[in-house]
Amino acid sequence: MDNIIGNRWVATVASIWIQATMGGSYVFGVYSPVLKSSQSYDQSTLDTVSVFKDIGANAGVLSGLLYAATAASSGPRRWRCFHGPWVVLAAGAVQCFLGYFFMWLAVVGLIPRPPMPLMCFFMFLAAHAQTFFSTANVVTGVLNFPEYNGTIVGILKGFLGLTGAMTIQVYQAFFKGNQSTFILMLALLPTTVTFTVMCLVRISPGSRPDDKKYLNRFSVVALALAAFIMTIIILENVIEFQRWACLVTVAVLIVLLSLPLKIAIEATRNENTYRVLLEGESPAESVAATEEYKVLPSASDEIQPVEESMDIIDATCSLNFWLLFIAMSCGMGSGLATINNMSQIGQSLGYDIVKTNTLISLWSIWNFLGRFGAGYISDILLRQKGLARPLMIAISLATMTAGHLVISLGFPGNLYIGTILVGICYGAQWSLMPTITAEIFGVKHMGTIFNTIGIASPIGTYFLSVWVIGNIYDRQARNTNTCYGVHCFMSSFFILAFVSFLGFLVALTLFFRTRAFYKYVVLRRLHIL
Repeated sequence: MDNIIGNRWVATVASIWIQATMGGSYVFGVYSPVLKSSQSYDQSTLDTVSVFKDIGANAGVLSGLLYAATAASSGPRRWRCFHGPWVVLAAGAVQCFLGYFFMWLAVVGLIPRPPMPLMCFFMFLAAHAQTFFSTANVVTGVLNFPEYNGTIVGILKGFLGLTGAMTIQVYQAFFKGNQSTFILMLALLPTTVTFTVMCLVRISPGSRPDDKKYLNRFSVVALALAAFIMTIIILENVIEFQRWACLVTVAVLIVLLSLPLKIAIEATRNENTYRVLLEGESPAESVAATEEYKVLPSASDEIQPVEESMDIIDATCSLNFWLLFIAMSCGMGSGLATINNMSQIGQSLGYDIVKTNTLISLWSIWNFLGRFGAGYISDILLRQKGLARPLMIAISLATMTAGHLVISLGFPGNLYIGTILVGICYGAQWSLMPTITAEIFGVKHMGTIFNTIGIASPIGTYFLSVWVIGNIYDRQARNTNTCYGVHCFMSSFFILAFVSFLGFLVALTLFFRTRAFYKYVVLRRLHIL
């Protein structure tokens, strides 16, 4: 039984389920109207609350420190029960529940209306839980599949990219028109799922030649899920879904999300079969078989990093850290600034609300494709071509530059084409950055370091969204009393294109600086050289 419960494949399934339910920060637009009306907020106050959502969802340094202190160390025997990724997941679940629950209490009037700073704290707490979930799942995945870091991070981040769209389907089926109850669901669903499966998320590293086969099956499930959601989104904007159709949609989503468990059980049985064969062979045969299948230590063995890992202080003193930070500020910042202003852009181009909502909904699909595809493709380029992974960041930023330019030109269909390019490339940054962090700085303090780099996202977004797009749009609106046409945002997206191109140059510099490291360290670690 322990072979199943403490298995890296089952741990991956548990991580997928947690990732798939932690999307509260992605559906702020669904419940923000009732938050605004119940608390008598103006738009500026609501935007301030939203800023704390973005800060909480990206300021994950504490989650990284907690993971390093508890999950990857054995500690004294009497404290063993307080070690493991479950500690980080539990901390995230508590924050998620408290943040959304107190928000719900305020919205329905069960507690006195809290001061705006206190509501900002509730929002920060709820969103901050996301960093604890993501850190525990992603870092554990990297430790459990050391030879396919990009693929496993792409899968986990991909499911996170879909969580907003899936949560909206749950809202349509059970809570449509009842936004306050939806907030309560955001408090209960992720918390319940996390507490139910968090003990299955264990560090159990291993490596076998058929790992890629089963990881590919996880990928197929993720792609099928994305294709189904995209189909539903398009249909919902063409025909009106009845209640039964929404319920059927949620049922199909549950079935698709259960498929990874079947894959994990098959992979576990396969590994157990080889383990039994090894135990029944002679010592010489056992050594040969171990070489062939490269069975690594189980979860009970102490985990030793292959190379010396940097802590956060050492990492921030290196040029590579700041090159990656600046590249992410440019890429994540310009990408998130685009989606944050999608409604205004669509309005200025004369798009009706249906078209605009379709663009916003489909963003989660392009985001997923970027997160999933970048990890998968970068693994192929690294293992088969020996190309350092930062090259993928440079390619994605160059493509994002093209996407911003397409949006700025204003030809028919430009917004659809541009958002596809920008959405895919934005998602790619979130898949590539944690993987590169683990490879360059080591896995021991990976959670702390990649969450520190993640702060680049709200920093870049704030300056580009508020100081660039917001100021230029408001200036155009003041000059003409209304802002209609491509001139409202053309100069803004030329600036975003310049910023993402700057990020491309920085990422290219990181690629050239790390080529030798990837060749002589990372590829040898993967037993390729």
